[in-house]
Amino acid sequence: GAMSVDCITDLSDNASELLEALQLSHPLELHPRRSRGKKKPLSLNPISWQVPRIVDRCCAHLETHGLQTVGIFRVGSSKKRVQQLREEFDQGLDVFLDEHHSVHDVAALLKEFLRDMPDPLIPRELYGAFLSTATMEGPAQLDTLQLLLFLLPPCHSDTLLRLLRFLAEVARHAESSWDPEGRQIPGNKMTVSNLATVFGPNILQKEKPGEKDACALNFEDSAAIILVLQRLIEHHHSLFMVSPEMQCDVLRRLFQTDPDVIEYLLRRK
Repeated sequence: GAMSVDCITDLSDNASELLEALQLSHPLELHPRRSRGKKKPLSLNPISWQVPRIVDRCCAHLETHGLQTVGIFRVGSSKKRVQQLREEFDQGLDVFLDEHHSVHDVAALLKEFLRDMPDPLIPRELYGAFLSTATMEGPAQLDTLQLLLFLLPPCHSDTLLRLLRFLAEVARHAESSWDPEGRQIPGNKMTVSNLATVFGPNILQKEKPGEKDACALNFEDSAAIILVLQRLIEHHHSLFMVSPEMQCDVLRRLFQTDPDVIEYLLRRK
């Protein structure tokens, strides 16, 4: 009979790697405020949410305090305060960001972290493949982007989704609006295009920061980076959502090759 598996560490190395490769989630699980207590269909994402604390804290702070800040990510910050925050996170301290922290300092810290990652959110070996989608159009472009996203390591995939969800929310507040009393709420002026221009070079990097020609992107690459990130922001929800048909295909294959994985998923649910 099949071995009983209660913990991912009990699985064979092959099965464990297979689980980590399955970045498949039910659409309800992508919503940050999903309701509790409701039954959800089976998900194929057995690994816990893997987002660095610094990214999640910065995004949460800016969602709370920075959405109406004009020119967020483009206005200068205090290098000294940013460096202090960075050192606190680097030391593993449980840093809490509140209304006393400058929006521009937190925005700069988020950009610095993404820029200085040893391996960018989109790994360098996939740089050319992602940029090639800039010449595609319509469903073919989105289908290709989705397949490329499935190749990301789990922590990169989760972190990229968290960031894209946040950037989409920033873009949603780009234009001015009015409250119920008729008072104007200023927009932050950061459209999807503006955000893609700021974050694109930090997420899609051809060379490591500091290496020769690392900043010498040609015009075509720069334009492609911006376009690709625009598409990722605009379509992040559908790109990270796997169709029921693909989930069934994966489950069917797992049932034939790694039944212990199926048992693990069912026991976990």
